Amino acid sequence: MVTLINSSMNWLYAMKPKSFRGALLTMTNDLGSWLKKAKNLLQGQSDTSLLEAQVLAAHILQKPRSWVISHPECLLDPPQLEALDEALDRLLAGTPLPYLTGVQEFFGIPLEVSPAVLIPRPETELLVETALEYLRLNPDARRVVDFGTGSGAIAICIAREIPDARITATDISPEALRLARVNARRHQVDRRISFLLADLADPLNGPFDLVTANLPYIPSRDFKQLTVAKYEPATALDGGPDGLILIARLLHDLPRLLATPGMALLEIEYRQRKSAIQLAKGYFPMANIEIRQDYAGNDRMLQIIT
Repeated sequence: MVTLINSSMNWLYAMKPKSFRGALLTMTNDLGSWLKKAKNLLQGQSDTSLLEAQVLAAHILQKPRSWVISHPECLLDPPQLEALDEALDRLLAGTPLPYLTGVQEFFGIPLEVSPAVLIPRPETELLVETALEYLRLNPDARRVVDFGTGSGAIAICIAREIPDARITATDISPEALRLARVNARRHQVDRRISFLLADLADPLNGPFDLVTANLPYIPSRDFKQLTVAKYEPATALDGGPDGLILIARLLHDLPRLLATPGMALLEIEYRQRKSAIQLAKGYFPMANIEIRQDYAGNDRMLQIIT
């Protein structure tokens, strides 16, 4: 049996002539053929080309990915083909998939994202896991602050797993905080997180039992060469000449913010091990300081335990 999804728009009059001719000429008018075409085009730039094609199709057709997988025979009308091809063109041009779909999964939950915030990366899940382990082992440690919260990924994951945690999440971007609040409401933890528009630690006094931060840490010279520089916010990635400007500022304020005992977790760039340790030891000479590696074996996180 052939499945046909009817578009609500009058495609004959709504489509541009060029797109109309292209739709008539294309042979990929069923979903399975379009997925195959998209997979082949994406293979040169992605190791998960079929998955990305399925996710993109699910978003455009407003269907679950499971439906997309199980209905390759679905016939697509010209407006749907045009929308799919336009989205695929943007993906091939470098636009990150989460910015096309508006959603990124992190630590097993969907988060709304936009070009106003950094797309949460799998590497940051190490920070969340380490934070949760510390809080579970220390039931009296419940005062948490997350600097540079962006989409709210770290704060929301902690709030979901540790219901009695009292969390403050800060960001310098009003739009990032708006998205973080949306995500917190979606996951029903908005009443347990205080979102604060702030330039790092300036308005805070502490003490906090746990400090987390995923601040910009890419050196400026490297950032300008990256594809993400065209799409993701520079304020979330560009860490200055050595990548450590904001991290150094936070470490300067950390002694007045971090309780004893307490833990601080700061994500870093993989080449910053020596510099990050030296900075931390300057402010916490008696603390237990180490660099944790991510799941790919790269130096990823500065850990300070007082």
